[in-house]
Amino acid sequence: MVKPTLVSNTIRAHRERAGLTQAELARTIGVTRQTLIAIEQQKYSPTLELAFQIARAFGVGIDDLCRMTETMPAWTRETYGPAAGTTRTRQPVPQPHRGEVVLRVQATALNAGDVRLLLGDPLLVRPFFGLTRPKNPVRGLDVAGTVVAVGADVVNAELGELVVGELQGGGGLASHARIAADRVVPVPPDVTPEAAACLPIAGGTAWQALDAAGVGLRHRAQRVLVIGASGGVGTFAVQLAALRAAEVWATCGAHNALLLERLGAVRTLDHRTSPLTHLPSSRFDAVIDVAGGVPIRELQRLVRPGGRVVLVTGDGGRVLGPVPRMIRAAVLSLRGPRVVSLAATSRPEILTKLLELVEEGHLVPVIERAYPFDEAVSALAHVEAGHTVGKVVVTQREG
Repeated sequence: MVKPTLVSNTIRAHRERAGLTQAELARTIGVTRQTLIAIEQQKYSPTLELAFQIARAFGVGIDDLCRMTETMPAWTRETYGPAAGTTRTRQPVPQPHRGEVVLRVQATALNAGDVRLLLGDPLLVRPFFGLTRPKNPVRGLDVAGTVVAVGADVVNAELGELVVGELQGGGGLASHARIAADRVVPVPPDVTPEAAACLPIAGGTAWQALDAAGVGLRHRAQRVLVIGASGGVGTFAVQLAALRAAEVWATCGAHNALLLERLGAVRTLDHRTSPLTHLPSSRFDAVIDVAGGVPIRELQRLVRPGGRVVLVTGDGGRVLGPVPRMIRAAVLSLRGPRVVSLAATSRPEILTKLLELVEEGHLVPVIERAYPFDEAVSALAHVEAGHTVGKVVVTQREG
């Protein structure tokens, strides 16, 4: 008999990677769905013959199936819900497919997107990430780590190399993570894994938002307003806009004003004491809205003719999320300043430039707190609570 862990530790993960339902895999290996569920739950010990059938269904040999049973610590939540329901479990160590590498994770930076996936919010995202439960129960999108396994046809990553990148769908709150090799870039020697992990989503989004607003692309001085500037995206947007020679204004709580000024803002505004409605019209060349909650017409009022508003926030209703606001922005753009709803993507070439700026000391990732791996749930809960200043990082480095 094969030990239950031989199959149960890996079968669900590899079944889902193969895009198979329980019913489909059960038919393929000739058992009932109830039997398959029992195997996954370690209530049934499969025979060696059945183990061979499962290996064939995954397109691997029995030796490979056995290697798949090596497990790792990971923080998982099998259902949608708050961070408090996340538990430490053992999961199969991922194996690289063609064009992929496996990292030993050293640092994972958390984002608002991790919380949305944790909660399954808005409902609109669930067809892509799991209708009733998350396809990947491990959160964490931005990781820096050492390459420990390389798949076929990988040419831009080497064993032992420290790299950083954005995972697709999560998986960063584990000791190992698998990622497409074309999504990672090397980390310069003078950049820490924690600093590097802050860059893919937050830094990349800030860069793309400024590009969408035309900041630094025109041959004249520009004034930029960053709304909600004290978070991950906002702290990068302020610094990058200043590096592009813009005059940066920023909204934040009064207790974060000095931080934003050190990052390059020439003026800070506390929306509770200095509402945007008090600002003159046509004051800015660009408005980067990270916080949300401001009427689109009010944002348009603030920009000069030819200026742009860029919506970064993904906030919105429980079902459709930001979609209604995006539609309204498109309609209002027809008879007013253009409003761009940003859909930032993974851009390794931008990530490389961000790393260079960090290495040169021109860009500083603001890390509010670095949590040890054992306190990953607390890190998730902190981000879930909102009002994070800069970034929150989970670190797995020794010492």
